Amino acid sequence: MTKTPAPKPAPAEKKSTAGKALEAAAKPVEALERAIKRATTKQKPEAAPKAEAPKPAKGALPVSPLAVPFPKIPPIAGVQLATGRAGFYKHEREDLMVMRFVKGTSGAGVFTRHGVGSAPVDWCRKHLEMTKGADVRALVVNAGCANSFTGKPGADAVRRVASATAKRFDCRQRDVMVASTGVIGVLLDDAKIVQRLPDVEARLTDDGWAGAAQAIMTTDTFPKGAYAEATIDGEKVRIAGICKGSGMIAPDMATMLAFVVTDASISSTALQTLVNLYTRNTFNAVTVDGDRSTNDTLMLFATGQSGAPNITRAGDRRLADFRVKLESVLLDLALQLVRDGEGASKFVKVSVTGAASSASARKIARTICESPLVKTAFAGEDANWGRIVMAVGRADEPIDRDRIKVMFGPLVAAQDGLISPTYDEDKMSAYMKNQELEVSVDVGVGRASATMWTCDLTKQYVAINGDYRS
Repeated sequence: MTKTPAPKPAPAEKKSTAGKALEAAAKPVEALERAIKRATTKQKPEAAPKAEAPKPAKGALPVSPLAVPFPKIPPIAGVQLATGRAGFYKHEREDLMVMRFVKGTSGAGVFTRHGVGSAPVDWCRKHLEMTKGADVRALVVNAGCANSFTGKPGADAVRRVASATAKRFDCRQRDVMVASTGVIGVLLDDAKIVQRLPDVEARLTDDGWAGAAQAIMTTDTFPKGAYAEATIDGEKVRIAGICKGSGMIAPDMATMLAFVVTDASISSTALQTLVNLYTRNTFNAVTVDGDRSTNDTLMLFATGQSGAPNITRAGDRRLADFRVKLESVLLDLALQLVRDGEGASKFVKVSVTGAASSASARKIARTICESPLVKTAFAGEDANWGRIVMAVGRADEPIDRDRIKVMFGPLVAAQDGLISPTYDEDKMSAYMKNQELEVSVDVGVGRASATMWTCDLTKQYVAINGDYRS
């Protein structure tokens, strides 16, 4: 993902303080393992209070069989949300979402590395750098029009949206963040947004997370949200997030928008360090189809309204629990993107071990996850380990052919460069009928590992994308 950091983090004081603390935060800990387990396991309704899943709007796709319910998200002090219909879709649906933040809210973000990019991404990147993310006052998001590849007219449309919002919220236009998602190459009709701002402002509420998640959907079949609580120096803080995306999902983010808000008091420099650190194993570890979007945006906001002490360094030991919970929220959201992969019927975890380096392990895992032949085999419930081996070999990374081992769940398919002597076609076929699958590959040359998540590739994916603009 494009780590297009807004402000650069301040230099670490000494390895013994910020450096060591930040390294420790990246290591597996028991609490994070529990969070990952929750995020990768389809949640049962009785496990926690859940809101009723909203019914799809007219013209919407059937809800993914891998969907999870939207969580109960309480108000986050310092932010209000509202939605409205700007009219970017022909059918009746909300397609505009606004967040208003209390004065002094800090912000940070990472954005697409896509060569085309988009006007909203350019705006957010530029103004986070300009203001150092010190006082973000509003976020305006529309679905139905990406405003990408629209040149200067697209940039002007973003500026007019920010200017109109700033006037209503009594702030500078540079303190307004803007994001868009939808069809590429269509100029944003900013008047549709501006004329709805009075109505949306009147509807601002402390408790609007579910509606906000639904308003930013495009080909998504269910709204996506995550929530966690952490402690900072004994004070409870809340972390809530929403995201959208189901196709054009690949590392370096995706056709994905994600917005996470906490009531903790954390400087924008520290927020930027955290968001850079934790996207690697969350949003950059999922892929649906290998296509990167022009509009990828992940933004993190801290309102400072919890009562917890102000934190200025990401490596501060008081942030230990917060770091774990933040990563769990980001991972939860990222995995929901895979669960909603266009036409997906299988949720697949791919783990690579025995690699020469972490980067090599990630590339091999990514190649497996993005292989159409592998993904269609998942769709056909075929334990075709030969396609896995094919993908491993074409990743062009160091491997030892005679030591490769491939497993589907607990079943060994191949090892030592040959089909496994314990291979049982019936058991393999039975395993592949599960909705959630695990594939493990040891490439036999080192000690590095990586994990990525993907879904299968079905006929429905072709149908959805063939009919996208019609």
